[in-house]
Amino acid sequence: MIDIVLASNNKKKIAELQSLIDEKLCGKARVLSLRDIGFEGDIDEYGKSFEANSLIKASSAAKLGYIGIADDSGLCVDALGGEPGIYSARYSADEGECDDRDAANRAKILRNLDGVPAEKRSARFVCVASLVLPEGSSYKIPAKYLACPAYSMEAGVDIMSAATVRGECHGTILFEERGNGGFGYDSLFYSEETGCAFAEATPEAKNAVSHRGRAMEQFARLIEELIG
Repeated sequence: MIDIVLASNNKKKIAELQSLIDEKLCGKARVLSLRDIGFEGDIDEYGKSFEANSLIKASSAAKLGYIGIADDSGLCVDALGGEPGIYSARYSADEGECDDRDAANRAKILRNLDGVPAEKRSARFVCVASLVLPEGSSYKIPAKYLACPAYSMEAGVDIMSAATVRGECHGTILFEERGNGGFGYDSLFYSEETGCAFAEATPEAKNAVSHRGRAMEQFARLIEELIG
């Protein structure tokens, strides 16, 4: 059995990825967390793109001799020049400490879009999933999945050892929050494909069209081709 390390300690993400790998590879790989391999401390996400930050996180495990995988995601609003983008999780951090960062982020989005009409509130969710092989690995990444050299160099990883896939979903930013499900910006993101805000959709409906769902579909094929 092959060990793959997800650059996270999020139990939900680990279980989700293990389920995906079991489905595709019939139990040929085991998903471990950073804690499982003794990695402590924070990862400095110094990249200027989703791709670079995802590769930076995945490489933290690859440097310890494991196949490392990670994802980076966020919301890009066209009227705001692509903000909050890679800073989505900490968009309102400049406003000081708060008890609910997600709520503060959504409030900032609404303030910054005040007066912007519906037809100019287009946005997209982006998710980039990455895989980085450790030095000396016998595996080879299929050419069609190799990361753009510029992102590999930005992240400081070997060009031939880095792979990325990207998933996007498009929609618009509402004028007020709707729904009680989801998390993050879901209550403000209206999807034409679901016909409602992500926070109003069932998990199944959201996952079928979400940026992460689309990225993971491609990622599953990558892993299958790499070690299947």
